[in-house]
Amino acid sequence: QVQLVESGGELVQAGGSLRLSCAASGSFFSINVMGWYRQAPGKQRELVAYITSGGSTRYADSVKGRFTISRDNAKNTVYLQMNSLKPEDTAVYYCKAEYLRAYRSSVTYSWGQGTQVTVSS
Repeated sequence: QVQLVESGGELVQAGGSLRLSCAASGSFFSINVMGWYRQAPGKQRELVAYITSGGSTRYADSVKGRFTISRDNAKNTVYLQMNSLKPEDTAVYYCKAEYLRAYRSSVTYSWGQGTQVTVSS
C-alpha cells in the first residue's frame, strides 16, 4: 500500500506562485505514474497534470504554460510548480499514484488527502 502526503497549498494572490509536493511511502514494487488532480466546490475532480516514471508528462489545457510537473524518483516525490495563478485555480489539489504492489502484479491506485489552494483576486 502506498501512502501519499501532499503539502504546499495555501492562500496566494492572483499572479503568484506555489509549489506543491507529494511524497509517497509504503510498500510497493514501482510507481508508474504520479499526478495531480483538483476539485473545486461544486465541480468534478479533474486532471491537472501527470508524469510517468520515464518523465513523460501531460497537462490539462487550462494549466499549460503555467504549471510544471516534475518528479524525483529517488525520493518518490512529485512536485507541481504553479505560476501565474488565477482565481479559477482555487481548489483542493489531490495527488494520485499508479503503482505495482509486486513484480507483475496488477496496477493499483492511491490518493492523497488533498491540499487547499486558494487564489484571491
